[in-house]
Amino acid sequence: MTAAALRQSIGSHRLGWSLGGLFVAILLVLAFQMLGASAEAESRPIIAADKAAALVQATSGKAAVAVKAVGEEARLINAAMPFDKMPVNAARPFDMASDNGLDHRRALLCLTQAVYYEAGFEPMEGRRAVAQVVLNRMRHPAFPKSVCGVVYQGSRSPVCQFSFVCDGSLYRRPSADAWRDAQAIAAAALSGYVERSVGSATHYHADYVAPYWAPMLSKVAKLGAHIFYRWPGAWGQQAAFSGRYIGEPNDPAALRPPLRQAGQDASAVDPLLQTGPVTDGTVLKRAPNDVGGLLDPSKGWTLNIPAPSDTGGAARAIADKQASRDSKAALAEPAAAAPVLASR
Repeated sequence: MTAAALRQSIGSHRLGWSLGGLFVAILLVLAFQMLGASAEAESRPIIAADKAAALVQATSGKAAVAVKAVGEEARLINAAMPFDKMPVNAARPFDMASDNGLDHRRALLCLTQAVYYEAGFEPMEGRRAVAQVVLNRMRHPAFPKSVCGVVYQGSRSPVCQFSFVCDGSLYRRPSADAWRDAQAIAAAALSGYVERSVGSATHYHADYVAPYWAPMLSKVAKLGAHIFYRWPGAWGQQAAFSGRYIGEPNDPAALRPPLRQAGQDASAVDPLLQTGPVTDGTVLKRAPNDVGGLLDPSKGWTLNIPAPSDTGGAARAIADKQASRDSKAALAEPAAAAPVLASR
């Protein structure tokens, strides 16, 4: 190679190195800019505090159970409401598989109860979706940071977030097969299974009721008798689900409100109903015409929501009237609670 050719080759390599270095420098600058933008986005609130408070208030307590229609009118209203056009992105897995201790046992019981009493006889996908909603709530800043805390939220107030907690369902004997199925679904969810169809949904209601809060949220899926919703905008996207699991500090049995029979106070309840192991569901007394935490219109049930603390005769009268419409289904206990709410 001549000296001129050598100089030309070195110059070409230097030019290549120079361009390559410039390209790398540009990439580094862009990367730092992206990281800075990401950090800035994380430092900004996902949603304004006043809007967040308004959404929580509209979906909690008495507001959560207020409905504008029931039956066929509700179905028409629900069908007319469009699904959100934003993609339904699957939630991150929640994995407690390595935890065989007290936290896991408590979480498994609470999640099994939610699946069974809320959707025990729904399609399998619908049952898994209820488990996913519980875990989604646990990760969202608007809800408690334990599985049992989510399931039993409001258990000491007039209106529970999940009505089976307050309406006496926990004192009715469950169907053994459906309970085992619910437990298997709960165990899978606690071991990382994700029900992708509902994404980051945190709310649902039965299709035969139309809650006032439904239009405030984003409709994402309909599975069986349930319609699922997520929070609107950024508050319903994955970036908002930043809550950290704190374990299960409370015994589910201690969280469960006492059974109050019509015309009686808690001290008059049969003590046999409140004793025994609660980890296998055997002490739960279940009415044979109670369909997994849902009203069953096919049996002539109607939407009645008396306060769980009602000590008058209203709850007894409602339960007796609805039970009499199905002669094949007698209530498991003579003073069974009123029918459960159909929106969450």
